[in-house]
Formats: sequence, C-alpha cells, structure tokens
Amino acid sequence: MLKNYFKIAWRNLRRNKLRTSIHILGLSIGIAICFLISNVVTHSYSFDQFHPDKERIYRINTLTDWGDGGSFPNSGTPGPLGEVIEDEISGIETKGKLYTMYETLVALPSRDKVFGRSNEVTFADPGFFRIFPRVWLAGNPETALIQPESLVITEESLHKYFPGSDAADVLGQELMFVDSDSIYAKVTGVIADFTHNTDFIFRDFISYSTIRTPEQLDWYGLHDWSSVNSSSQLFVKLALGITPESVDESFKALVTKNMEAGDDGEYNTSFFAEPLADMHFVPNYGNSGVSKTFLNGLIYIGLLILVLATLNFVNLETAQAISRSKEVGIRKTIGGTRFQLITQFLAETFLIVLCSTILALALVEGIKVLFESYLPEDFRIDYFSFFNLLFYAAFPLLLSLVTGIYPALILSNYDPQRALKGELIKTGKFSVGVFLRKNLTVIQLSSSIAFIILVLVLNYQLKYVTSQPLGFDKEAVMYANVPFMSDPDKMLQLQDRFNQEAIVQSASLSGSLVSSTSLWTSDAYVPVDTTEKEIYIQVMNVDSAFVRVNGIPLLAGSDGIDREEEILVNEQFVKEAGFASVEEAVGTVIRYSDEKVKIIGVVADFHSRTLREGIRPLLFTYNPTYFQTVNVKLNSDQNLAAAKERLEQIYLTVYPYESASFNFLDTQIERFYQEDVKIKNVLGFACALAILISCLGLFGLSSFTIAQRTKEISIRKVLGASLQQILFLISKEYMILVGVSFLIAVFPAYYFLNEWLNGFNTRVEMPYLIFAAAGLGVMVICLLIVGIHSYVASQTNPAKVLKSE
Repeated sequence: MLKNYFKIAWRNLRRNKLRTSIHILGLSIGIAICFLISNVVTHSYSFDQFHPDKERIYRINTLTDWGDGGSFPNSGTPGPLGEVIEDEISGIETKGKLYTMYETLVALPSRDKVFGRSNEVTFADPGFFRIFPRVWLAGNPETALIQPESLVITEESLHKYFPGSDAADVLGQELMFVDSDSIYAKVTGVIADFTHNTDFIFRDFISYSTIRTPEQLDWYGLHDWSSVNSSSQLFVKLALGITPESVDESFKALVTKNMEAGDDGEYNTSFFAEPLADMHFVPNYGNSGVSKTFLNGLIYIGLLILVLATLNFVNLETAQAISRSKEVGIRKTIGGTRFQLITQFLAETFLIVLCSTILALALVEGIKVLFESYLPEDFRIDYFSFFNLLFYAAFPLLLSLVTGIYPALILSNYDPQRALKGELIKTGKFSVGVFLRKNLTVIQLSSSIAFIILVLVLNYQLKYVTSQPLGFDKEAVMYANVPFMSDPDKMLQLQDRFNQEAIVQSASLSGSLVSSTSLWTSDAYVPVDTTEKEIYIQVMNVDSAFVRVNGIPLLAGSDGIDREEEILVNEQFVKEAGFASVEEAVGTVIRYSDEKVKIIGVVADFHSRTLREGIRPLLFTYNPTYFQTVNVKLNSDQNLAAAKERLEQIYLTVYPYESASFNFLDTQIERFYQEDVKIKNVLGFACALAILISCLGLFGLSSFTIAQRTKEISIRKVLGASLQQILFLISKEYMILVGVSFLIAVFPAYYFLNEWLNGFNTRVEMPYLIFAAAGLGVMVICLLIVGIHSYVASQTNPAKVLKSE
C-alpha cells in the first residue's frame, strides 16, 4: 500500500510540473539556509566543550565602572588576585593562571635559528593543566611547570622547532623568547595538540614562576591590585554544588578588603565569573570573538526563510485543492478512507520535501562559497556527522508533517457528492481557505517589505557614516607594526630611512593609529583658581611628525612634541577644561599621570574611533619606548603596490628577523563597520530569498486563481468590459493585500532600525521615504506578476471559454 502511495504521488508530481518546481525551489532554499545556519551555530557552540567538568570551569573577569563614563569589562585580572583567590573565596577547587604574550620572538640558540614572532606563547602555572588536562607525550605533568625557565611545548611546536625529533629527545633543549627581555627556557614537557575546536591557541607554555623579580612583576603589571591587564588571565574550577553567583557575591568582600575605589571615588572595580561556554563569544587571544547577536540573527533569518517557504507550500496547495476535488470524490466513493487520503497527500509532500532536501545540499555549497568571508575560518561541514545525519532523517519527516498536514486535512475532508458536482464553494458564505490564503500571502509580503526596508536603511546609514569627514587625511597613508619594546634608536633609524625615500612625504612613530579600535584612557587635572578640574581623557602616544603625517589641522601652538613633559590636546579638551580659546590653552601646565606637563599645541577635533562614539577630550603624549606603529604618508601619484613593496624592503633592512606587512589606513577604517556590513549583506541575501520565495508563491497562486476566473473574465469581455477594467478588477485585491502587508511590516522594521541607529553618535534621521519606497516596490512587483497573468487570461477568446456553457 505504501509503495502505491508513493507511485501515485510521483505521477502527480510529474503531471503538475509547474506546481512541483515552485514547491521544490522554494522549500530547497529554506532548507539550505536552515542547514547551513544550523551547522554554523553548532560549530560556534562547540568550542572548548570537550574539557572534563566543563560546566564547572570559569574565567574570572574584571568590571571597571566609571559611572557616567561607562562600564568596561576586561577578561584580565590583577596579579595578586590569582595568589589569594583560593584562600579568600570558598568553593574554588582548582585555579590556573595564564599571562598571554604578544608578538614574541622565538629562537633556537643552539642551532642559530630564528622562527619569527608568535602570538601562541604564554606563561602558565601547573594549575592550568589541571583544569585543562592534556595528553603528555614526554615529561611529568605534576612538575613540568614548577621551576622558573621551564617550558612545555605542543606536538606542533615540536615538529616546528625540532623537525624529525621524538618528544623524549627534546627534553632539556633550550629555546629563547624575546619579549621585554630575553627568556631562555628549557623544554620540560611535550603535550599533544587539541583535536577539537578550542580558543586556546597556545603552543608554548613558559612556567609562570619565571616572572618572579620585582622588576618583572612591575613590568607585567602583576605587582598591585590596581593594575588590570587583559593578558593576565585567571581560570578556576568550582567545587561541586558551588554556583558562580555565590562566587561573584564573595568577590565583594575581597574587593573591600584589598582594593579601594579610584581617586575621589571616580570608579569602582568588581569581579565576576564567566562560564567557559561563553568565552568563544568575546574577543580572545587575537580572535575578535563571535557575536551572539549575529548568530541569533542568523537563526531568526533561517527560521523566517523556512517559514516563508512552508507558507508558500500551504498557500498554493490549499488554493489548488479545488482542482483535486473530483479525485477526492472518486476515491471516497470507491471506499477510500480519510486516513488513506491523508497518507496519500502526505506522501506527495514527503517526496517534494525529499527532492528539496537533495537540491538544498547542492545549494549549500554555493551559498558557502558566496559567503565564505562571513563564515569562521576553520568552518567545515561534516556531512556525515551525527547532527547532520539526524537532520537528514528527522527534518524531512518533520517538515513534511508540518507543511503537508493542513492541505491534506482540507483535501480529505471534502464531501464526495458535492466534490463530484464541483460544489465546494458556498456563495456568500465565509471561506476558511480563502481567508487563510490571504493571510498567508500577507505574512509573506510583509516579511519581504520589512527585509527591503532594513537593507535600504542600513545601506543608507553606512554610506552616510563612511562619507563623513573624519578630521584627518586618510588617503595614501600606510602603516606597519614595529617590534614591541624595540630599541628607540632602531625605530628612529627606520623612520629616517623612510623619510629619505622619494615616494614618501613624511613618516612618524606612534603607539597606535590615528583612528583605531584601541582605546587608552586616563585622567588629567587642569588648574582652576585654587583647585583642579578632573577630565576623563583619551591618550595617544605620538611623535612630532604624527600630526603632519595624518593631516590633522593645528589650531594653535606647535605640533613638535618631542619631550615627555610636553603634550598636545584637542578642541574637546579645551572646551571641557573651560578655556576661553585655543590660544589661552597653549602654555598651560596641567597634571597628568602624577606629573606636571605643558600644553604646547591644540589640534582640531577628529574621530579617533568609530562614528558610533562621540569625540573625547584627547591628549597627545610622547613616550618613544612604547611606540608600536610606523605611519608613512606617500607622495601623490604613486604606484601603491610598488610603494608597498619598497617600504617592506626598507623595513626588513632594519628589522631582518621580522615580518614586514604594510596596510592602508583607509582600509583599516573601513573595518570599523565590518560587522554592520555583514549584517547588511546577510539581510540583503535574506531579502532576495524572501522576495524570490514570495514571487514564486504569488506566481503560482495568481496563475491558479486567475485560471479559476477565466469564465468570469470572458463574460465581462462579452458584456463590454475593457482590458484596463479587467486588470484593475483582478489587481485590486492584491493591492489591498500589499497595503495591509506594508502596515504590518513598518512596525518591526522601525523598532529594529531605531535601536540600531541609536548606537551611532553620527546618524541619519529615520528615512521614512525609504519605507514608502519599499512598499511601492513590492506593490510594483506584485502587480507585474498578477498583471501578466491577467493580461494573458484577458486575451483568451471568450468563444473558446464559454462554448460549453
């Protein structure tokens, strides 16, 4: 019997090729999107879920509250916290400490090999491997990281540093790590690489006890409670039955005992436990972190696209039910039960869903290629994973049931006598089918309109912010990082070499770019009568050429900052300090970092960060020891590719062991809004799919419903109705549906856009004309589809249609 159901279902699908094609294409799009998004979400939530007792592992974070200045969470903790946490906080089973290092030069002195700079080096204590156990290939896990200058490396590092060697053979070998100073560490252990997804990218673990002198503790910021550095990380495993909330509460007493509020009580510090499962969704170890908001948005979009495809199916099937009424009547007359009819129609639906699923898997690869840059770098789809095998088995069955049950119930419920006579619609009576079809069409159209509004307004705002003047010249400016804590004389040598080049207009050194995501904040104190006025400021470390290289207008004084007791400030600083003019500010001595410094110049305000934020009071200071960036302004009309290659050649002559990579400043600034661009492009893709699915549904629905009105159209033509009257008569209903859809779409679109736009300090006013344009656009598309079908129907010869009447 089941075989017979599928055989008949296959014949019906082949007979109605247009209907089948519309169903398969619409559903395959929805299934492909859901399959890809479910794999992306599963991948994102899989990180570090393989560790034993993972639900009891937490990272301790610091929260600094500046009141009106905002709250700033930090994944780091003060160094002393790691020393006392087990004694001061009850319920801590194990603690583990990391101090992550940045751009550390790695070398093998015995073979005179330099491996370049690495971000995969960290200090770690033995507790870290108790919380995150590894497979040890050589060495003793209990003692490997106890002694200073001890080193544990992974299997990957083993093959990199000692190719061809066994793990046991490299024990005792010495590696050199150059950070603030040179560290010579001996290999005391070799561990296997993680084979599962993890955020812990580290390959070289230096014993934490290596940081032991007062000078080292001071340098790494581990000496007091007021120093919070994101590199200093503290992990804990809680005892059974201990909740993170109780730990967070215990931190309050610890803060009261060991820490004081900032000067004059301007900020407060607290600690909180972050679950290991949440680590992947915040910036970590060079990774920007996966946005949970973006992931949730993908889930909603995927479900919405699938719902639209499902509604498409239901809408078209219920509309075409009348064409199968005689089939139902005959089946019931010869003894077919309602259950058999429902099974028959569900079999047809299952075949459609099965074909759609097969097509969807092919579409997934195309969508992956299209959005490759939006997917995680290490993202791969394992088509034979347990989750995907479950998807193949369960999803088609579930979707067949959800999609096909209502049409099957409608079809199987027809009365055989009335069905055979074609008396399915009672004139003047309320029709559930017609009511449902109209509402499903409204849902589809309103979703399309909402998507169009969102995409157009996002694009409008992003174009607006990227076209705004930033207050500096970003064109033809290139930059590269210089080695951390490099010799200042070497940095000056590099700067001089660049300035000697004909292609270079000027070069400067600084701690950061003129506009970046980095933020260094502090306090400055301006004398006012007999007291001081405190100003919460942003700080940038620059040299005397920085203002000139970046084209920042100088309003007063000099930009030649070349001494630590001299500073430059911006207009916003002058305003908040209460100076009557920029000229009055020049020469004033203020207090900054507990030192007296003199304002020698005032620059115009410029956007040192994204336009989501306002311009802060800014202070330029001079500290060449901490310069990390070289900025180069090229002369006009240069071959940029050749200029980049030449700059990198010069860089390598000064720093032969470094990797030279110059980038353009304007490219970096564009990255400020890459998350917004991703959202816009994903919404744009979803918008296109929503419109496509809606158009497919509207095409099928209008072709069928107009076919049902062919006799009515012919009679009206015989009675003298013009083509325009017929087109208006048929299109009027759809115009009303689009109008209702527009009203429904406006409110959620406005709510989302208002929230998003409020996140920008520089923003457009709500562009209501775009709302209207989106509604009109959908109406035009709708009228084109309906109009074409109506026109074809109206051109049919009435004599052919009415000859049997």
